[in-house]
Amino acid sequence: MRQRAARDQQRLDSGAVTSPKDLSNLQHEIASLAKRQGDLEDVVLEVMERREAAQERVSELTERVASVQSKIDDAGGRRDAAFEEIDGEVASVTKEREVIAGSVPADLLKLYDKLRAQQGGIGAAKLYARTCQGCRQELAITELNEIRAAAPDTVVRCENCRRILVRTAESGL
Repeated sequence: MRQRAARDQQRLDSGAVTSPKDLSNLQHEIASLAKRQGDLEDVVLEVMERREAAQERVSELTERVASVQSKIDDAGGRRDAAFEEIDGEVASVTKEREVIAGSVPADLLKLYDKLRAQQGGIGAAKLYARTCQGCRQELAITELNEIRAAAPDTVVRCENCRRILVRTAESGL
C-alpha cells in the first residue's frame, strides 16, 4: 500500500497526469490508500496490544503454575517423609509384635490372628467399665458373672463381636 501510495503521489507531483478527471481520481485514490493504511495500522496496534496482554497473562499463569508446582513438590516431600516415618514405625511395631508373639501360646496366637483377619485388624479388645471396646457394647450381667468366675488365664470372648476380651483393673468386674 505504501509503495502504491508513493507511486501515485510521484505521478501526481511529476505532472504526468494532465486530465483534471484523472488528477481527481488519483488524489481520491491516494486519500483512500492513506485511510486504509491508517485503518490497518490501527488493527496492527490493537493486535500488538492484545498480544502484549496475552503475553502478560501467560507470564502470570506461568508464575502461578510454578507456585502450585512448588506447593505440590513440598506436599510430596512431606508425604514421602510421613511414609518413611510410618514405615519405620511399622518395622518397629512388627519387631515388637514378634518378640511378644514368641511368649504367647501358639493356639491363642492362632485364634487372635484369625479374629484379627475377620474383625478388620482388631482381634482383641479391652473390657472397660463392663463394655467391650471392640464393638462398644455393654456386656450383660450374666456375661460379666461368667467372666468374673473364669480363671485369670482363661481366654474370654465378647458374645457380640467374638473378639478376645482383655481384662484389666478398669474392667468393672
